[in-house]
Amino acid sequence: MENNKSRRGFLEKSLMGSALALTGLPGMVLGNDPVNTPVNIVTDTFKKIKPDKVLRSFPENMVWGYFGADVPSKISVKEGEIVEIHSISTSGVSRDDPESFFSKNNLPLDDHAKELIDIINNVPPEPSGIRGHMLTGPVFIEGAMPGDSIEIRIHDVRLRSDYGVNHVRPGSRDDVPLEIKNQESYVYKYNKKRTSAELLPGVDIPLKPFMGVMALSPPPETGRVSSIPPDFFGGNLDLKHLIKGTSLTLPVSVEGGLFTTGDAHGAQGNGEVSGTAIETSMILVAEFIIHKKTIQMPVAETPDHFIVFGLNPDLDEAMKQALQQSVVFIHEKLGFTYEEAMSISSTAVDFEVTQVVDRTEGVHGMIPKSIFTNKKFDYWYSS
Repeated sequence: MENNKSRRGFLEKSLMGSALALTGLPGMVLGNDPVNTPVNIVTDTFKKIKPDKVLRSFPENMVWGYFGADVPSKISVKEGEIVEIHSISTSGVSRDDPESFFSKNNLPLDDHAKELIDIINNVPPEPSGIRGHMLTGPVFIEGAMPGDSIEIRIHDVRLRSDYGVNHVRPGSRDDVPLEIKNQESYVYKYNKKRTSAELLPGVDIPLKPFMGVMALSPPPETGRVSSIPPDFFGGNLDLKHLIKGTSLTLPVSVEGGLFTTGDAHGAQGNGEVSGTAIETSMILVAEFIIHKKTIQMPVAETPDHFIVFGLNPDLDEAMKQALQQSVVFIHEKLGFTYEEAMSISSTAVDFEVTQVVDRTEGVHGMIPKSIFTNKKFDYWYSS
């Protein structure tokens, strides 16, 4: 019997379930045929449009650490409306003495800090003990029903503070190097233009802000679940490519979708190996598009790539799922045979480790649009 760790065993397991996956991918990341259906290109005027609605990160609009179909929505939006959603990062801030974080790190007790302290003092944890991120939402998207998919178009992501926090902890996971002996929290301070973050003099990290958590509700029968492990409905995907001008499409399990976001990152390397990125507070400006298409896994799109996902507690299994999603996407949505799609996946698709720290590990496949020279991919966002 062939060892599943062998190359052939890996490939065979990767392609298992392809028939199921065919029904699980949207007609396009945006819900339409990328080859034959044009999408209006946004103009500069459209990009600068003011939001139709704003959801502030006040205590009454926050949920600490979980998703669930029973979580009441905080705002209702129509398809195509632009909504501005504020998030807060409480990373590194003590619940017992939140003010001390700002004095210790020579940070101003400004409006952002006061809002953060108000949240820490007034947002209760989930009673059953579920823990996770401080999140804003949910947002109810009018007209979305189970079996649909919702495309989240990211019009902007804006930093709200002048700092972010990263943590290093020894022995927190079995893949942490033995050389890590001390627990440290590092405050990265941003330059005036908020284009880079300094750890130490001579160490400048370019800021590329994105939301680590973007989720729809899981199905009602699932109950409440922690925001830490990502799943088919999204959540803590930690995909660094979901910056301004990209989109993420997720399956709808409950009426209205119930979109929740948080865990904003100023910058992150693929892997997020310490368990945290530059954790920060941010504003997401987004638009929701409903597609009457059933999908089973998240799909993302940038101006240059389609992105497919593999999610599993075992990194090998996550890789197999990402490969399967890549082959099926290229076959079903771009018109190639499975064998051609496999060849393309091997010669042109970059499979990257999204993160290895969230209980469910992630691999994503970057499918470049540029290699398909006979196809035209119109896109909703114009830089």
